[in-house]
Amino acid sequence: SAKMRLPALALLLAVGLLRTQASPPAGSFQLDYENNCFRKDGAPFRYISGSIHYARVPRPAWRDRLLKMYMSGLNAVQVYVPWNYHEPLPGVYDFAGDRDVEAFLDLTAELGLLVILRPGPYICAEWEMGGLPAWLLWKPDIVLRSSDPAYLAALDSWLHVLLPKIKPRLYQHGGNIISVQVENEYGSYYACDYGYLRHLLGSFRVLLGSEVLLFTTDDSRVEELRCGTLPGLYATVDFGPGFNATEAFGAQRQVEPKGPLVNSEYYTGWLDYWGEAHASTSSVRVARGLEDMLQLGANVNYMFHGGTNFAYWSGADFKNQYKPVTTSYDYDAPLSEAGDPTEKLFAIRTVISKFQPLPVGPMPPATPKYAYGQVALRKVSTCPGGCAAPAWHCPSAPHLSLSLQYANLLDVLDVLCPSGPIQSQFPLTFEAIKQAHGFVLYRTQLPRDLLDPAALSAPPHSICDRGYVMVQQEYQGTLERDGQTALRVTGRAGDTLDVLLENMGRISFGANISDFKGLLGNLSLDSSPLSNWLIYPLAIDTAIKQGWAHTALPKSSSRTRAGPAFYTGTFETPGITWDTFVKFPGWSKGQLWINGFNLGRYWPRRGPQQTLFVPGSVLHVGCPNNITVLELEGAPPDPFLLFLDQPLFNRTLSCRIAATE
Repeated sequence: SAKMRLPALALLLAVGLLRTQASPPAGSFQLDYENNCFRKDGAPFRYISGSIHYARVPRPAWRDRLLKMYMSGLNAVQVYVPWNYHEPLPGVYDFAGDRDVEAFLDLTAELGLLVILRPGPYICAEWEMGGLPAWLLWKPDIVLRSSDPAYLAALDSWLHVLLPKIKPRLYQHGGNIISVQVENEYGSYYACDYGYLRHLLGSFRVLLGSEVLLFTTDDSRVEELRCGTLPGLYATVDFGPGFNATEAFGAQRQVEPKGPLVNSEYYTGWLDYWGEAHASTSSVRVARGLEDMLQLGANVNYMFHGGTNFAYWSGADFKNQYKPVTTSYDYDAPLSEAGDPTEKLFAIRTVISKFQPLPVGPMPPATPKYAYGQVALRKVSTCPGGCAAPAWHCPSAPHLSLSLQYANLLDVLDVLCPSGPIQSQFPLTFEAIKQAHGFVLYRTQLPRDLLDPAALSAPPHSICDRGYVMVQQEYQGTLERDGQTALRVTGRAGDTLDVLLENMGRISFGANISDFKGLLGNLSLDSSPLSNWLIYPLAIDTAIKQGWAHTALPKSSSRTRAGPAFYTGTFETPGITWDTFVKFPGWSKGQLWINGFNLGRYWPRRGPQQTLFVPGSVLHVGCPNNITVLELEGAPPDPFLLFLDQPLFNRTLSCRIAATE
C-alpha cells in the first residue's frame, strides 16, 4: 500500500544521506581549453609540484620529506611507481614496508598535498631498467615498450594489480590524485608505436574510469613530441633552467594549441655518473627559470628531493658508452639526499611566495647527523691471545674498533649458491639463469699450460658490466664494459679460472636495446674460445639477511687481500640512531650492508661519490650494528671505515677531509 511505501522511501533516503556523508564528496579536476588552465572543482587552478621518489627514501623518513615539501609552498607531489620494485618475479607482488605505495599516498593526503601519479609502466628516473622488470628479458627477443604481445601480456597483468589500488584515491572519488601520466618520454624511444600508446590509453581508461585526467610528458623537441603524444592524452613538456621557457612552451603549443602550460620535469639539478664530475646547478639560475615559467601562468613540477639508489636500484644511461649512475641520487636538489633544506630550497620558496601564499610556520630542520668515527676492520687473528673473545673485549682495542672476519668470496660459494652451479658449454646471461641483480660467478679450467702470458679477452660489448678475474684464486684484474676487455694471464692446464660478473644497473635511458647482464659472449684465450663453464648465481643478500657473515667463522685459503672478499664487524652507537655518512679510506669498489640493509655500491677509486648515506633508521641502539662489506678489487692493508656527519659527493673534496683525518 501507499502507506507502507512512505516509511520505506524515508528509510532509503536516510540511508542515502548517511552514505553521502560517510564518503568524501566527489571532486572534479579538468582541462579548461578556453582559459588555458586547469579547473579544480570548477575554479581555475595552478599547481607547483615537487618530485619525491618513495623508493629512494626509507619509509621512516617519508613524513619528514613530505612535510618539508608542504612547508616549501608546494601544493602537489609527483610520484613515480617503479614496476620492478613491486613485481620482483612474474606474478609475485611486494607492497610491504618501504614498498607500501598506498601508505605513501595516504601520507600525502594526510599532509594536504595533491598527487600527480606517474605509474609508467616505463619511468626512466635513472632507475634500474627504467622501472621495467628484468624478468621481461627472460624472453630474449621481447620488444619492450611496444605492441609485442609478450610485453603487453605482462604489462596488463601488472596494471590490473596496480591501478585498482589507485582508482579509489583519484580526486573524482574523493582522493587526492589529480592526474595520471601514461608512459614517460616515449617520444625519445625508437619504437614510435602508436598502437602501444592506444593500448595503454584503453587500459588506463578501463581501470581508472573516463573522468581522470591522463597526460604524457616529452622533451620539448618537436620530433619527440610527435612520437610521444596521442589524442586523448594531454601533452606536457619537460626542460631545465638552460632553456628559454617561452620557446619550450611554444613546442607544447604546437601539439596542444589550447590548455594549461605544463613543465612536468623542471631540472633543479642533475644526476651523477661514476667517473665523472659531481653535477651542480646554481640556485640563482634555477630560481630565475622557475619565476619565468610562473609569470607565464605555467604549472610546474620540479625535482624536490632525490634520495638514494640503495641496493642495486641505480640505472645507467647510454650516451656513446655505458654510463652507470652513482648510489647517491642527491641530484643537487633543493632538499639534499639526507633530507636537509638547502640554499636552493629557500631561493625557490622565495619565488613561490610571489605567486601563492606559503604555509604558516617554520621549515622543519635538517635531520640530526652523527660522526660515529673511525671503525677499524681487522682480521680476527689480530686479537691478542686468540679469538675466543670479540675484538672489542681486547684491552688494546679502541672504543669503536671492531673484529674482522674475512673470507674470499671463492671460499664461500656453498653459502652464496646453496643450489650449486649450472653447467653449460658456453656462458649464460643473468637473464638466462633468472638472476636479476648483483653477481654471478663463471668458472672453467685453463685448457693448456700458459707459461707465457696469454690474452684472456671478450668480444666487444659482452662484459656486462664488470668482470673480476681470478686464476687459482689469485686476483688478476678486471674486465669492463666499454673499457678494458683483455688481460694477460698465466697458469697450468687444469687451473681454475673464475670470473665474477657484476651488474652495475640496467640502462634506463638513451639506448634502444634490451640491457642483458653477465657474460654475453664467450671468453677466449689467445683467440681460442673457452668452454665447459660452471655458472653460480649468487644469492649474497639472502645469505647476509640470514646473518651468515656474522655467525660463520670462515677460513680464508688465500693470504692476499686482492680480489673479491667479505669483511665483517660490529659497532655500537652511543645511545642514538642519527643519520651518518660512511667513507671508505683506501678501499676500491664494492657493496656495503649494515644490519642486513643493502646501502648500495661504493667506488671511491673512481668517484665522484666518496661516502654512502646511512639512514639512522637502519641502525640499532643498545646492541651491535653488523657491518658487512663485499670488496671486489682490494681492501687497504689496515681496513677501516670512517663515519662522518657530512657527505662527500665530489672526489675533489676528499683531499681536504683526508688532511683533517
